[in-house]
Amino acid sequence: MIDLAVAPAVPVVGRWLNEALDAGFSYSILSTRLLAKLRSPYQDVEVHESESFGRLLRLDGSFMASEKDEFFYHESLVHVPACSHAAPRHALIVGGGDGGAAEELLKHCTIDQVTLVEIDQVVLDISRQYLRAIHHGVIDAMGGDTRLRVRVADGFEYLRRSADSYDLIILDLTDPGGPSQPLYSADFYRLCASRLAPGGILSLHIASAFSQSSRLVQTLAQLAAVFNIVRPYLVSIPLSGGPWMMACASNTVDPALLHAQQVGERLALRGVSGLQHYNGAMHQACMALPNFVRTAVMSTGARYL
Repeated sequence: MIDLAVAPAVPVVGRWLNEALDAGFSYSILSTRLLAKLRSPYQDVEVHESESFGRLLRLDGSFMASEKDEFFYHESLVHVPACSHAAPRHALIVGGGDGGAAEELLKHCTIDQVTLVEIDQVVLDISRQYLRAIHHGVIDAMGGDTRLRVRVADGFEYLRRSADSYDLIILDLTDPGGPSQPLYSADFYRLCASRLAPGGILSLHIASAFSQSSRLVQTLAQLAAVFNIVRPYLVSIPLSGGPWMMACASNTVDPALLHAQQVGERLALRGVSGLQHYNGAMHQACMALPNFVRTAVMSTGARYL
């Protein structure tokens, strides 16, 4: 128990940044310095310095990524589908302008090419300047990873025009609303499914498991209307306020069938190292859902443990 009489005082500096998960629940992070603030053609873009999270990116007032906790999110979003695929070579990221998902994908030596489609040039520019600890230079315009192609375009339109196929499609999107809203739809999921190579896997983040059950149910039901296998999984992400739902969708691959030992073997064979969150035990653990999440999922057509 903390002795309140001797507890250190919280420094009153900077300003508190709030994000609401529902009408009655919000959480805050103390910004010690505003590094950049711009209005792009699509959204408000901010980078803040903070004691608890390091530099952090906000879009339209929502927390997107931070230096200190990005591995919870990016490693889970990327390595669960990447390790579930036998040998991914070509991958597409829709969104992901901070570069964190691309950096994780490119750790796999099987990857020949990653295409990153980000609608907002401002997000790319500001991430290149301020968020190097997240992307480690892979998205740099000069000197970035040569396996990465960056395209500034609307993800829906890009896929409509493209005939390319992918082993992995990673939807690294903002929450529904604004330019990302059409990407949370059965129509977009069908388009993604048509661009997946045989054995291909799509992954995305969905919603707060605790506060946004209606969004969780809707998204999983839309995915299950398109894909034979939809596997939701649960990740704790500090910047997102706690337990957060993600999912993989595929016509042939179920990530829950990948054993912990197989995960370790694939990571080793592909030369993936330096991970801070993901491993074989975590792969299996995140598939196990608490009862209240099972109750939400069971009507959607998605699979669950």
